[in-house]
Amino acid sequence: MERLEKVNSFQEFVQIFSQFGNEMVEFAHLTGDRQNDLKDEKKKAKMAAARAVLEKCTMMLLTASKTCLRHPNCESAHKNKEGVFDRMKVALDKVIEIVTDCKPSGETDMSSVSIFTGIKEFKMNIEALRENLYFQSKEDLSATLEVILERTEDFTDSAYTSHEHRERILELSTQARLELRQLISVWIQSQSKKTKSIAEELELSVLKISHSLNELKKELHSTATQLAADLLKYHADHVVLKALKLTGVEGNLEGLAEYACKLSEQKEQLVEACRLLRHISGTEPLEITCVHAEETFQVTGQQIISAAETLTLHPSSKIAKENLDVFCEAWESQISDISTLLREINDVFEGRRGEKYGYLSLPRPMKNNANLKSLKADKPDSEEQAKIAKLGLKLGLLTSDANCEIKKWEDQENEIVRNGRNMSSMAYSLYLFTRGEGPLKTSQDLIHQLEVFAEEGLKLASNVQVFSKQLKDDDKLMLLLEINKLSPLCHQLQTITKTPLQNQVFLKVDKCITKTRSMMAILVQLLSLCYKLLKKLQMENNRWVSVTNKDSMDAYHLEH
Repeated sequence: MERLEKVNSFQEFVQIFSQFGNEMVEFAHLTGDRQNDLKDEKKKAKMAAARAVLEKCTMMLLTASKTCLRHPNCESAHKNKEGVFDRMKVALDKVIEIVTDCKPSGETDMSSVSIFTGIKEFKMNIEALRENLYFQSKEDLSATLEVILERTEDFTDSAYTSHEHRERILELSTQARLELRQLISVWIQSQSKKTKSIAEELELSVLKISHSLNELKKELHSTATQLAADLLKYHADHVVLKALKLTGVEGNLEGLAEYACKLSEQKEQLVEACRLLRHISGTEPLEITCVHAEETFQVTGQQIISAAETLTLHPSSKIAKENLDVFCEAWESQISDISTLLREINDVFEGRRGEKYGYLSLPRPMKNNANLKSLKADKPDSEEQAKIAKLGLKLGLLTSDANCEIKKWEDQENEIVRNGRNMSSMAYSLYLFTRGEGPLKTSQDLIHQLEVFAEEGLKLASNVQVFSKQLKDDDKLMLLLEINKLSPLCHQLQTITKTPLQNQVFLKVDKCITKTRSMMAILVQLLSLCYKLLKKLQMENNRWVSVTNKDSMDAYHLEH
């Protein structure tokens, strides 16, 4: 990576980036295995976040570096590239912290604890008074509550919190303070008077403050999730990104300034939403995911602006346009991730604690790596080869997520996971083909593999449809929506593979790999969703069996 940072020529860049790509694949294998082996969910989430940064930055590094080489005197191009390197270095440092088990200083600082975590710990402390009246001092308990209520200022001071929510949060905070004073008063009495009435009064005081804090949690949850949902809805069409791309190719500097300002406003809104979501996320892994999202919006927002500035200064530059597209895709991807995160936070809050959606990770290496040979037939010219290699790298980064999802199914072998495993294996072969490696030697080998891949995709859609018949209407609808995305792509891929394109082999391969990437993205979502719904279905069935057995036993005892 240090060598890439200092590169001065295209030829040198291509040579070093090829080696860097190979090392990143191997590194992703190692960190992926380490992530799966980790027992600590917090460390696992941190590793997932660091790996997500490294994988997305790999594509950014490619286009940002090429843009710098094409426009060596452009300050915004250099700023854009430096931002990618800086983020990758931070992510590598985080991986080192996890694998060496070295905690950075200040990690356990109370200021880093979320409101929900603080409330959980506070409630445990007051409930401990039932068993031990001398468990802790009144001063400590009061100080703990004040720290929690001070953090609610993140909500009340936010420009995006409605007046109604702000007033309600302040009201509940005041109520919690009053309830604690009452609890402390009864607590002091109970230390000197061991009567039943005092014990009952203490119990009532504990219940009252617990209720107040639960109401505060509900209000904070409602405030944060409503803001996030509103922002997702408002920014769903990505109007500002489209405008920045347009002003870039037009060379419109005034338009750039206007839309860069709008993107900065949007970034601040999303960063604020992530901060508030962290407070109410409910689990440490989700807290870490919120911090990761906040950092991603903060950094990517600045990088989009620098990439847009480069394009505006060089409106006819293909690589500058491509570079802006890559950063905009990263932004759109993070918006999509926030939507998933929001669902998970709601699941935890409502007691439907679902499986965590995995971050992207590269696939495990094939066993026959020693036998890989360079591709000798159907090689396109250097520009086309570079484009296929880039498409392949994106496919390699994406297909790996399927492996993380498949690993969850180890105790649930069925047709769905078998289809997924087959598709993941074939996609990995396609990735190797784009590197001139692997079992596929010619473009004809590739086309045949794609035909089988499309058939496997249709089998998966059919098996998922069968599974959906066991589900309730809402869950069934979620699955059918994903199937309705997959099936058309399978048919389109079949059509492309069968369409003769004379002297346009590259164009055909390009289209096929693009469709394959889209199918793999849906496969990952389907595997994750099916696993989550299968677990939910099994829990409901077990609950029903348990209730039925209890009713049978009750009836037996009544008869005898």
